[in-house]
Amino acid sequence: MQCKLAICDDAEADRAYLETLVRRWAARRGHRVCLKAYPSAESFLFQYAEDKDLQILLLDIEMGPMDGVSLARTLRKENDAVQIVFITGYSDYIADGYEVEALHYLMKPVGEEKLFGVLDRAVEKLRSNQRTLLLELPGEVVRLPVYQIRWAEVQGNYVTIHAKTDCTVKMTLGQLEGELDDNFFRLGRSALVNLGCVARVTKAAVTLNDGTQVPLPRGAYERINRAIIQRG
Repeated sequence: MQCKLAICDDAEADRAYLETLVRRWAARRGHRVCLKAYPSAESFLFQYAEDKDLQILLLDIEMGPMDGVSLARTLRKENDAVQIVFITGYSDYIADGYEVEALHYLMKPVGEEKLFGVLDRAVEKLRSNQRTLLLELPGEVVRLPVYQIRWAEVQGNYVTIHAKTDCTVKMTLGQLEGELDDNFFRLGRSALVNLGCVARVTKAAVTLNDGTQVPLPRGAYERINRAIIQRG
């Protein structure tokens, strides 16, 4: 696979180290990478304005004047497909990671094995994101990228799929579930959620990173937490 990958870190030694690891990972996995490194969020955004085909971003959080979380928020306003991996020396930013749908956190110093595993996951998610559903709506057929689906709910004989644009189609939740992968979790008879969009789970509800709350059926609390942990 060919990947467009960027590193954004204000520490020159860390940038060089990550670049070495990324090139080693690509060589071992047989991937071709187009890799660029940036010393600041501002320099990254300047280049990104001209070339928006980025697929994976290794992003330091503690930078100034614009930090990595602010950069990720800016990026997410127009790009919901890029895989963001935060690199940090602190664990205080995990809630912000939910907000911008970060793929993972890596703590400094970054270990080779952990980075390779996260990059493998990013590639698999990129491949998964290429999948689409063909939905028959009244008078039209809509092609919906699977990764854009946040959750879905049953309404009578129809299922409403909540994505960038909501779609209501005549099908069962089981039929929809059969067309999705294990990034999606079935919440009883009435709903399913994209695990990558889950920000918080209580025994009463699942809260998505856009603030949506989906009721959690009795007995599903342990199962969804297990699914989130297994997903990594």
